[in-house]
Order: sequence, then structure tokens, then C-alpha cells
Amino acid sequence: MTPPGLTGRLREAVGDAGLVTDPGQLGGYLSDWRNAWSGAAAAVVRPGSTDEVAAVVRACGEEGIAVVPQGGNTGLCGGAVPDASGRQVVLSLDRMRRVRAVDPVNQTITVEAGVVLQAVQEAAAAEGCLFPLSLGSEGSCTIGGNLSTNAGGTGVLRYGTMRDLTLGLEVVLPDGRIWNGLRGLRKDNTGYDLKHLFIGAEGTLGVVTAAVLKLFPAVRSRATAWVALGSAQAAVDLFGIVRALCGDRLTGFEIMSRQSVDFVLRHGSGARDLFGAVHPWYVLVELSDTLPDAGLDGLLEAALAQAFERDVAADAVVAAGSAQVAALWGLREGISEAQNFEGPSLKHDVTVPVSSIPGFVERTDRALRAAVPGIRIVTYGHIGDGNLHYNLSRPVDSDDDAFRGRADELSRIVYDSTSSFDGSISAEHGLGQAKRDVIADYKDGYELELMRSIKELFDPRNLMNPGKVLPAR
Repeated sequence: MTPPGLTGRLREAVGDAGLVTDPGQLGGYLSDWRNAWSGAAAAVVRPGSTDEVAAVVRACGEEGIAVVPQGGNTGLCGGAVPDASGRQVVLSLDRMRRVRAVDPVNQTITVEAGVVLQAVQEAAAAEGCLFPLSLGSEGSCTIGGNLSTNAGGTGVLRYGTMRDLTLGLEVVLPDGRIWNGLRGLRKDNTGYDLKHLFIGAEGTLGVVTAAVLKLFPAVRSRATAWVALGSAQAAVDLFGIVRALCGDRLTGFEIMSRQSVDFVLRHGSGARDLFGAVHPWYVLVELSDTLPDAGLDGLLEAALAQAFERDVAADAVVAAGSAQVAALWGLREGISEAQNFEGPSLKHDVTVPVSSIPGFVERTDRALRAAVPGIRIVTYGHIGDGNLHYNLSRPVDSDDDAFRGRADELSRIVYDSTSSFDGSISAEHGLGQAKRDVIADYKDGYELELMRSIKELFDPRNLMNPGKVLPAR
């Protein structure tokens, strides 16, 4: 129920175009794209400027109404979905889609939070530059969401996460004030670097409205290979070989279990197996360079030759053109969608030290199979930075609801194993609602108290995306 007077104040702040009242249009704002999380809202507003965002936040604060910032709503942990009370206001940034400036000399781009990631990539490319963040959802996720979860993607190995790619932010604070930190400086030693408080905070400290992001020289040559391996240890060994020989040219190193590939081969349009034999693991390796003819195919072939000499690789193919490169990436990027055809998918996004990946996989697989004989383990991810998406599908011919009913138990197996290897239960998806409470068992208590202290400093009334990230006391 909307408090008396709030609707009028919101309409005054954003205009009729910025206030969503049609019940037929509300659904997309009140649940996530998987329909895994849903809620209700007192109102849905779509500000068109930073000043309008500030007016909305100020009005909600004065009425004691919580605000739930929302970008592309492509998250996996319910971080952008309101609760069921119907007393929260969803603040969508989907009208704030301006590219404010591109500076090729300073190698920066300034964009509003609602700009879709792919649009940032295209704006950079139009100036002969590269914005390197790349995700499966890049056609629909927004920069605000990428910042709020400190997104990583496939290029972290060379370019880092959003935390590394961000120079400055503009943020509306919980009291409606605007912090203008939109500075395109790479060196600024003037005290606390406040932007890092908001990156990864999932909207619990303020609403990110714009950002200055780093650009890089455009990539003009690539080499891509698909490699078959006998074990996760072989994948780590191959990573060491390629990194030692190729250095910073190594921009992608993606691992996939055979179960992952099987799902794509079964359900992916046009997907085909590249080798005659079945192998337990596969890796997609990609090199890139700013030179148009950098000899990357030869360099990658030299690395693979070393891998064969050391009995690390079982088979390999180097892509012979853009169509084959796309096909190889299709095998990797099609995993999540293909898994949806196999019943419920219990998703986990964890990270451990790269050197610990073989031991972690062996221990976790063993524990899961002991708990659920026949469970199908879909393991894939960015092995170069230790990030694995450890997804679980039910045994063949078993019951969907019974499998969903064991979600907490199976997650605990994955998280306990992750913790035993000094890892993190969230590498890039965030905590949201899904991991809000369980994080208390895996993060140091004093660290959580420090986080709460920061939250209380910025948002003492707990009106900014409450119920996310921080567990209840």
C-alpha cells in the first residue's frame, strides 16, 4: 500500500512517464528474470536523471519508505527484487541510458547506470577503443548492476573486475544528497577512495547513477583454441604453461566439465563435438593483441605443443576463423541456458585459489555424489581467476521438487568445501537475498560488524535495499 501523498511526490519527481502504474507492466520489475525471486512494491519509478533519482530517494526517506535500486534485473541472487511487504519502492535506472562522454586520449568513457553493457562496448569500439567487461547477459545487464555486484566475466584474467575498471562514480546517498565522484583520474591520493564502498554493495549504501570507466586499445588480433583434458589438475597445469609463454596476451581461460558440454551438445542449436573421443574436461583458451598481425596462432600452437610434450593436453584445435571462434564460445556460453532444459538448476558461484581448484573439485564432487547418487554436476568458469560456477542438476528420472527441497543441504556441501580451501561463496554474483544469511557462517564476525558499521553510517534508517547482503543480527 502506498503511503498517502507519496504517489503524488513521486509523480512530481519523475513525471507521468517515470511512474509505472499499469499492472500489466509491473511484473518485470517485481520478479527476477528466472522467476526465482518475487515481491510486491508500493510503487515502481523510472527516473530520467540523477536529480530525479535524488528527488525520489529524498521523498521515500521522508516517508520512511525503503528503496530497491534495479538495473537490468539479470542477477541470480535476488538482489534487485523487493520484498513481499508491498511497502518498498522499486527504483529502476532503465531510463538513464546516456553515454555522457568518451575520451579516447584519456582512455575513459562516462556513462549512466542504466546503459546496457553491450552499448558501452559498442560506444568504445566506435572510438577505436575496448571496454573489456564481457558477460553472457551483456545484451541486457546494465552498468549499474555490473558495479553493484562487482561483475567479473571472462576478461578478469587480463583486465580485472569492475572494481579495477572504474575510475569514478556518481552516487545518490540515502538522504538524497548527490556525491559527484566522476573523476577520470588514475592517480588521486587525497584520502579514502570512496567509490570502492559502493562497488559490490548491491545498492545497500546508495544508488549509483553514473560512472567513469577505463578503456583500452582495441583488440586487432585473436587466437582461440579448444583443448581436451583428462583432469582439473591438467587444466591448472595448462594455465601455467600458457601464461608463462604468452603473458598478458592471455585474455581468456575458461574451463568446462564434460557434463556441461553434454548439455550444450544436447540442447544447443548447431553445437557439435569437436573430438572423436569423450574427455572429462575442456578448456577454451584465447589470446589477444592490439597488433593486427601479432602471430598469435603460432604462439598458441607453441604453448599447446608444450602441453602435449608434458602429457597435459589430450587433444586440441585452434580456431580457423571467426565462425569457428564463435562456435567455440557458443559451447562455453550456452551452458547456463542448456542446463535449464534438464530440470531445476541449483547455482553456485564460488572462488578458490587457482592452485586449489583440483583438490576442491575432487572433494566437492565426491561429497555431492555421496549425498545424491547420480547427481549431475555442471562445473564451468573462469579458471584463470579461480572462479567456478558449480551448478547442480537432479539425477535422471528423479523428481524436480524433491531435488529443490535439498537445495540448502547441497549448497552447504559446496560452501563448506569452498571455505575449507579458503575460498569465497560468491565470486561475482553477489549475495542479494540468496546468500544474505548463509554468509554469516563463512565470513569473519568482526568483518561483518565492520560492514554493518559502514551501512549504519550511510543508511542509519536501513531504507536502502534492506534485507540484502547483510545477515540479520
